[in-house]
Amino acid sequence: MNIGAPRGTVDLLPEDTRKWQYVEEKIKSICEAYHYEEIRTPMFEHTEIFQRSVGDTTDIVQKEMYTFNDRGGRSLTLRPEGTASVARAYVQNKLYGDPNQPHKLFYFMELFRYERPQQGRMRQLHQFGVEVLGARNPAIDVEVIDLAMTIYRTLGLRSLRLVINSLGDKESRKAYREALIKHFTPHIDSLCKDCQLRLEQNPLRVLDCKKDADHPAMKDAPSILDFLNDQSRKYFEEVLELLEEIGIDYDVDPNLVRGLDYYNHTAFEIMSEAEGFGAITTLAGGGRYDGLIEELGGPDTPGIGFGMGIERLLLALEAENIDLPIDQSLDCYLVTMGDVPQKVIFKLVHELRQNGIQIDRDYQGRKVKAQFKAANRLHAKYVLVLGEEELSKQVINVKHMETGNQKEVKLSELVQTLKEKL
Repeated sequence: MNIGAPRGTVDLLPEDTRKWQYVEEKIKSICEAYHYEEIRTPMFEHTEIFQRSVGDTTDIVQKEMYTFNDRGGRSLTLRPEGTASVARAYVQNKLYGDPNQPHKLFYFMELFRYERPQQGRMRQLHQFGVEVLGARNPAIDVEVIDLAMTIYRTLGLRSLRLVINSLGDKESRKAYREALIKHFTPHIDSLCKDCQLRLEQNPLRVLDCKKDADHPAMKDAPSILDFLNDQSRKYFEEVLELLEEIGIDYDVDPNLVRGLDYYNHTAFEIMSEAEGFGAITTLAGGGRYDGLIEELGGPDTPGIGFGMGIERLLLALEAENIDLPIDQSLDCYLVTMGDVPQKVIFKLVHELRQNGIQIDRDYQGRKVKAQFKAANRLHAKYVLVLGEEELSKQVINVKHMETGNQKEVKLSELVQTLKEKL
């Protein structure tokens, strides 16, 4: 019997989850400042949701989805990305009818992709993301990018690079699509099998290929920026102007197309340039997806968002030697001596916890010295010492572990005393 975790998954032990919780709480507080509200969607969806939104030609749909039939014969898929689920929820719950527009949403999701596991890329991954639905405005594009950059900077990251591009509107993309087909067709036999198919189905995906990244035809491929119509070019220019206005540096990369079919206009990635971070440098990526809500049966609704891998965020923090200020101390630890009744101990600990005081105790019948060692390992600020003599006098000794100072306190005054000290 194989009792190890499945390939591409990991256990998050308490020392790990403390870091995750700290990061998640910081992100939530930033979202609150930007007035983004949390949404939670099911872990699996009808398969067609991802086929229609992410795109049949993408690697996610073709190679990476965990898809199964339920007992009713319905095809279901563990969500491989977050935007499609949020878009489906937006349409199903008719959020487009809410007078408060746009809807600014954030989420923490576990995603599932069958791909080769490597550092920072697992088959079960954790993602933070935002989606703004209902606003076609360059300012929203920049707000979304600014939110992502603010998260990274607040956590201490400095070696960051924002790469941005415009994929234009439908008219611009159509012209660009034809130019790419014309450019790559003479080289089709030397492209990988995936790109040979992509050239017919979705030529923009050829630019996103990892296998053919160094192919000579990639270097002189047409630039999308040369095919933007006036409206698309003006939109992109305003996005860049607003980024400059708030001091966010950027690099324009005409080959940045992102891996999902639903993107148009603004597309961006945020990368780590920290030494030793690894070959895969992307921390977050996203862009605008006007038309996705219509594809799922809703009205004409513009949208933009991004996804941010939590695993990769933590790796970036490690690469920049950033220690998160996590308080691992315990408020109090109860040490008992002699024959103190269990019910007395239990009631005392319960009362302290009900008053918001963090406390733990010994459950293994250890001697006093071993109990004090346990208190030290748990970084207890105070040790409460209760023996038969103290109990008979209805008092307890409160010892401050850092200074060694000890004070006898009435049991009836313990809660108030600890609240004042803590």
